[in-house]
Amino acid sequence: MGALARPAEQGSASRYNTNMSHDSVGRISVPALLFAICVLTVLPATAQPAPAKPDQVSTTAPVPAAPPQIPPHAFWDRTNILLFSGVAVFRGLDYASTRNFLARGREEVLIPDDIVNNSAAFASLEAAGTLTSVGLSYLLHRTGHHKLERWLSIGHINVTGVGVVSNYSLKTKH
Repeated sequence: MGALARPAEQGSASRYNTNMSHDSVGRISVPALLFAICVLTVLPATAQPAPAKPDQVSTTAPVPAAPPQIPPHAFWDRTNILLFSGVAVFRGLDYASTRNFLARGREEVLIPDDIVNNSAAFASLEAAGTLTSVGLSYLLHRTGHHKLERWLSIGHINVTGVGVVSNYSLKTKH
């Protein structure tokens, strides 16, 4: 490697890319710079329409007005209250179904035993899951993503529901 490096670089501690040709840098940036200049000079010319002469009549149809925006809903509206209640109910069912299959001799693989075997810690974890879902929905609401705000809760209910059904459908080990 040292034989191919430039004389000034032979004594340096770092030999990273010493074999790379330094002449290619100018060849790459000049075409990119020319392309950017061309694009920037063409765009303003095409973006501005030519002024119409007073004696010419416009043959284009007028652009219709944009549809009125739907006003944003209140965060604690009926739909969100029902969705958040559904998340809380399904998290409660997840708690009950997990405790049920643990009592039947099954092993929990997703959550550490220290949490699952402690009723207060496990209930707190389920409550934290519910509050996290509400908090994320609030962030989506504040940023104007109202459909995602609702779909987050719907997805949470579905995933938790699948877990509940799976927990109750496991066979008893003993």
